[in-house]
Amino acid sequence: MSRAHGCPLLALVLLVGLSCVGVPRPHPAKDPASLRYTVTFVREPAPALDVEVVLVRGTPRVFRFTSPGGVESVSAYREDGEHFELPVEEGRVLLPVDIRFLRYRYALDAPGRSRRHGFFEGMGEGDTWHVAGRAYLIRPNQTPPDLRVELAVEGTQALLPWQPDETGLYRLRAEDLVDSGFHGFGGSRCQVLLPDAVLDVAVLGRFRQLDDTQVCGWLKQAADEVLTVRRTFPYPRVTVRVIPVPGHEGPSLFGMVLWSSPPSVSLLVGQDADLASFERDWVALHELLHLTHPAFLPRVPWLSEGLATYYTEVARVRSGRQSAQRGWEELVDGFARGRRVAGARTMEEVVSGNSFSPGTYWTGALLALHLDVEIRRATGNRRHLEDVLELLAERGHSSTLGAFGVAVDAVAGQPLFDALLERHLKRAAFVEQEGLLQALGVTAESEGIQFVPARDSSLREAMERRGYIRESPGIRR
Repeated sequence: MSRAHGCPLLALVLLVGLSCVGVPRPHPAKDPASLRYTVTFVREPAPALDVEVVLVRGTPRVFRFTSPGGVESVSAYREDGEHFELPVEEGRVLLPVDIRFLRYRYALDAPGRSRRHGFFEGMGEGDTWHVAGRAYLIRPNQTPPDLRVELAVEGTQALLPWQPDETGLYRLRAEDLVDSGFHGFGGSRCQVLLPDAVLDVAVLGRFRQLDDTQVCGWLKQAADEVLTVRRTFPYPRVTVRVIPVPGHEGPSLFGMVLWSSPPSVSLLVGQDADLASFERDWVALHELLHLTHPAFLPRVPWLSEGLATYYTEVARVRSGRQSAQRGWEELVDGFARGRRVAGARTMEEVVSGNSFSPGTYWTGALLALHLDVEIRRATGNRRHLEDVLELLAERGHSSTLGAFGVAVDAVAGQPLFDALLERHLKRAAFVEQEGLLQALGVTAESEGIQFVPARDSSLREAMERRGYIRESPGIRR
């Protein structure tokens, strides 16, 4: 998630919360091999998503919304047309026996919806909308691994996390609906072509001074910088939704990755941003850098955000977008912001409760830097923290804090993670900063960051080099 503290979202007006009514569509003579979802974008009387689910015989009788609150009741039908109006209670719906169809309406434009939550529950206007799949898609409460889903979208062009087949049908596992990512409806499209991957981009609104090619050019720059950290782009296809926010000139205001399969990215960008403003932007890169590490289960915000925050500065130096002095200045300034939040607390106290405060981001970034230095010290500068990410990638797209530590020790060739983590957690946050920067030859003077000869100067210089960067093919509209 972006380091930003938040942003204003689009104002939301009008309400239509009516459940769909009517006779279900004809069903096939034989049971389908999977649950079948049809999501229809409707414009009148207000923007909404009509969802119909055709059930498989033997489907679990308890369904739920992963993020409840947007639907109050669901219409359920038996094969003979008998109809039940079922309340949604604590996000759950209990189905009577022999139900074959579910139907409901999700209002995208609902009064009373907070600006903070609109990013997930529905933001947009007219024919262009952004919503998290978990807000509007009902799913079985239990998702057996052999339960399949077919999903179709009607009434508009959609960009979902998954790749549709040639007919436009999405063929999924039921568990894909648990973490179903960000969804975009309407808008325009462009593609970022990488050596071994594609970013499919939806622009969900209008920019005053940018066209789609320029938006995709900005994302291409960020994706190329990811390739200074990983040898190949972490996923063969990733979807990105860009939402212009009226009344703002700055580039990225906020961004987030949701760990759907594959992950999906959404970014809020000032509607009045111009091309020059993207030169200093870091949010798009930060979010794409989250793809370089696995999803940590359970969540470890200081680790995931610390890695992305550290590499946000390193990658921009490696690509040449900012000088080495500027990159270290950004890190040192960030550590100072984190220190102000942390006060006299230990790192363990700062990061307790899964906090996403600046203290969490920057204590994590300091530990990431320290790990990188210790790995390089232990291996004579032959291996580094990126090798840990490569090793974890070979083992899958999810991991744990313990497995991360094991990977660090394997790359370093000796045990170091647990002792280093303990040092950071139990002592005052940022107490390791001064000695670490001094050893790297990084000094903060009145005229800015200066480099001086020091024990680990060669390690610092290696960190700044271009590393894995590769040229990307380009952009396609």
